[in-house]
Amino acid sequence: MEYFFTDTQKEIRDLARRFAQEKMKPVRSELDKTGEFPHELLKGMADLGLMAVYIPEEYGGLGGGIMEMCIVVEELCRVDGAAGLCYAACGLGTFPILLGGTPEQKKKYLPRLAAGEIAAFAITEASAGSDSSNVKTRARREGDSYVLNGTKQFITNGSVARIYSVIASTNPTKGARGLSGFIVEHGTPGFTYGKIEDKMGIRCSKTAELVFQDCRVPAENLIGGKEGYGFIHTMRTFDRTRPGVGAQALGIAAGALDESLEYARTRIQFDVPIASFQAVQMMLADMAIQVEASRTLIYQSARVADAGHKNVSAIASMAKVLASDTAMKVATDAVQIFGGYGYMKEYPVEKMMRDAKITQIYEGTNQIQRMVIASEMIKGTAW
Repeated sequence: MEYFFTDTQKEIRDLARRFAQEKMKPVRSELDKTGEFPHELLKGMADLGLMAVYIPEEYGGLGGGIMEMCIVVEELCRVDGAAGLCYAACGLGTFPILLGGTPEQKKKYLPRLAAGEIAAFAITEASAGSDSSNVKTRARREGDSYVLNGTKQFITNGSVARIYSVIASTNPTKGARGLSGFIVEHGTPGFTYGKIEDKMGIRCSKTAELVFQDCRVPAENLIGGKEGYGFIHTMRTFDRTRPGVGAQALGIAAGALDESLEYARTRIQFDVPIASFQAVQMMLADMAIQVEASRTLIYQSARVADAGHKNVSAIASMAKVLASDTAMKVATDAVQIFGGYGYMKEYPVEKMMRDAKITQIYEGTNQIQRMVIASEMIKGTAW
């Protein structure tokens, strides 16, 4: 279908699509098997300028926005949702700086991120999952530094990122209003890594614990230069990266549909391709409807965010919910169309089904997203 991309957006899409087919597809099965982080693929993305698409030109980027990020994420995840996530998580780590950083912070860090340094965002803890305001990591001001103590959990790109946006409490008595954001670099004394998770899906994406023990961070690394804005930076970031999670889910769903259509055309049963069976045709049609509906909502949410609309929470959450529910449904149906073969690791739809599930969970479970949508509707700020 026609989504009225600009010529530049079409070039970005085609570039990402070629990279995914030529570089990612040959290694996706092995990466899933070993769980190794795809450093070479991320370097290849950076060399092509894909890491810079959503960063302003003044900081070495290509001057795009959420739309360009979603275009790239969809194309990458259409082939490999895990390696595509490694790319998308860099955006999640970048946006707190991009949206809330001081001019000095942007000048220092955004060119490095545009050039391909890996980023990560760290808010989740054992007691702060869906309740993202219940952060226990503490940041205490000491002279010209802040001292961080605490542990972050389930951090995407954890242990491989070099630049982290970390949310910690500078005033526990104020709850969410006492949270602040910090830029913490890999190698900072007192900053180490704990458990590396062994996951069902998205296996080549690293998911790790971050441990802060008297980690001293320069006060100039306080995002925005003011305490108490960490929760605001987080919510503003999520409003702009949830369409990216939706794009990851969309890519997985579109890839599963691609594989299902090709298989249905070539798999012979009862002397005819199974694509000639009405039951299979109904499944393929429903899969296509769900994919296109998700794509439309994701790109609309990206356009709304890029246009600078203030109230984007509801549409961002809608995009994430619809696309991730679609990814799980379409990937499951893809396995069904493949039959017994679909359950085997030799075929990619098995991996797609495993990769799809997490999109319903992270960056706000779909149950939480529905609460966000309903809240915005009731307040009259959803549209």
